[in-house]
Amino acid sequence: MNTKPSACPPGDAIRHALNRLVCAYVDLKIPVPEELAFMEPDDKRGSVRPAAKGGPAPGSRRFIIPTCFSPLYSADTPTTSMRKLGPVAWHAVAQGFAEIEVPELIDPDKLRRLHAPEYVDDFLAGRQPLASSQGWPWTPEIRDGVLAINAGQLLGAELAMKHGIAANTGQGAHHAEYARGGAFCTFNSLALVASEHPEWKCLVIDVDTHEGNGVGEFAARLDNLWNFTIFGSNFGGRGHSRHVKRRVKGPVASFAPYRKALNEAFAFAEKVKPDLIQYNAGVDCYVEDGLDSVGLTAEMLFERDRLVFEFCKQTGSACLYSLAGGYLRDMDKLVSLHVGTFKAACAAWD
Repeated sequence: MNTKPSACPPGDAIRHALNRLVCAYVDLKIPVPEELAFMEPDDKRGSVRPAAKGGPAPGSRRFIIPTCFSPLYSADTPTTSMRKLGPVAWHAVAQGFAEIEVPELIDPDKLRRLHAPEYVDDFLAGRQPLASSQGWPWTPEIRDGVLAINAGQLLGAELAMKHGIAANTGQGAHHAEYARGGAFCTFNSLALVASEHPEWKCLVIDVDTHEGNGVGEFAARLDNLWNFTIFGSNFGGRGHSRHVKRRVKGPVASFAPYRKALNEAFAFAEKVKPDLIQYNAGVDCYVEDGLDSVGLTAEMLFERDRLVFEFCKQTGSACLYSLAGGYLRDMDKLVSLHVGTFKAACAAWD
């Protein structure tokens, strides 16, 4: 799938969504990316100029995914983890798959209810070693991005419960543990939703190539949280009745073993009967990704996403999906894989 915007003019819905995205940058006084500059207001405060390009032709899309994104998400990280988030949001909007809802920063007290308060406070203040326990040198930009992403996960959950499906273009959640971060994950936004909504039964279906060990730890703490993790690389999480682990060793020769693991996840979900499924849709399973990849092709990734979204639609479980892992240095290809998840979601909900 090509991530470059189409040459044809966008329809009204896409133009409106693009305008909102540009205004989010302007309102936060963050430089507008080159891809968005053609829509930048002349006076930085007035109405946005009509788009001259981007997105499919009018009427070609029916369902658009409510999608949480803030320009604050896009911090400069050593890996592509947070650098990819702005481009993914932009291309998902430009191709008519997403409309942006901008979260504010999360109230730290919500994080202190989930994580060890001293860990939260050390991260907020930049105190080492915990401030960098996720594996990156701490910066104020990373801090603010993390706070916005966690707020986006909570907003996305509310949108999913209202509309049936929503997205958060955030990353980094499933390895974060109670008292520290890990593996590019600072706070566990997947567990945060369950913590803030004890009245909901929350299931995580995690298809990142790395085991969701942090969610497994929180599933032992929170009675309303379940986790089914399908992975190629084991992170040492201890399985239990609410943390089910399925390893698919790569590189796979066909999609069959992965489909089998997904069917087990669906059977588990039918027993849990969740109010909300959080789909942790990592694309680091891709064959060229390199970090213990399961070895899925782009076509297999799309089939994986399609099966999950169709299951949620058919069973009536609200679905909130987030980007999770994906570390290709080729940003165009990486963005294309993540936007493929939006394409699969729209196809299931049309």
